[in-house]
Amino acid sequence: MTAQLVVEDLRIRFHTARRLVDAVRGVSFTVGREKVGIVGESGSGKSMTARAILRLSPPQAQVTAKALRFHEVDLLASTERQMLKVRGRRISMIMQDPKFALDPVMRVGDQIAEAIPADRRGGRAQDRERVLAMLDSVHIRDPKRVFGLYPHEVSGGMGQRIMIAMMLMPEPSLLIADEPTSALDVTVRMRVLAILDELAAQRELGLIFISHDLNLVASFCDRVLIMYAGRIVEECVAGELARAQHPYTRGLLASLPRVGDTRARLPVLTRDPAWLSS
Repeated sequence: MTAQLVVEDLRIRFHTARRLVDAVRGVSFTVGREKVGIVGESGSGKSMTARAILRLSPPQAQVTAKALRFHEVDLLASTERQMLKVRGRRISMIMQDPKFALDPVMRVGDQIAEAIPADRRGGRAQDRERVLAMLDSVHIRDPKRVFGLYPHEVSGGMGQRIMIAMMLMPEPSLLIADEPTSALDVTVRMRVLAILDELAAQRELGLIFISHDLNLVASFCDRVLIMYAGRIVEECVAGELARAQHPYTRGLLASLPRVGDTRARLPVLTRDPAWLSS
């Protein structure tokens, strides 16, 4: 499979008043037309890695890499003007919570229409039809009614579908989904994932799916990267995640509750300092 995205030895550092903090340490992976999951605890560097791909790291972050390339574009060497042709157009990112990602004083349909690249826009009526078609593709009933709603008038699940619609309007080839279902209940979460899966297959998208939920990633993705303390400690085929070998991954799997579990207490992950360098 040809790689769309190549990340090699990505490092993200922050200079604090007391010391140098390594948030991401030597991360390397590729993404083709596939679904790649990134899992790990909070603070393991998942979102920081995703934001570095889009050059959205905080100003105080020091980002270096041997390679950070998307197709023919050197993402690290690109100017901000060049990144505007990539960010949101060829690579889109679905944020975690639509309540904070959507403009509260702008109607849903107008926000989605704004995501259409300027060189692909038609008249107002034509753009409206494109937005309605996209709302229909993410399985929103009565797109015409939803077009005129404000973000506070839609549910969490519908808001997440609206975010997916907005991010797909520019027709990207790579989609980064950062915890897109964590704020949703289980039933709605599965509906949103089914929509993402369907659209990724139809449009032959590459997808980076960031999550805390190992079972979810195992059932949804093709490959899984497990991050710990800013490093990828293990990579495996998603369907074989239950047979992962690294003790950190084994510890995460063992701590998951299961239906019919007779254990009086779930085990607590014991960390080994050797994981930081092994």
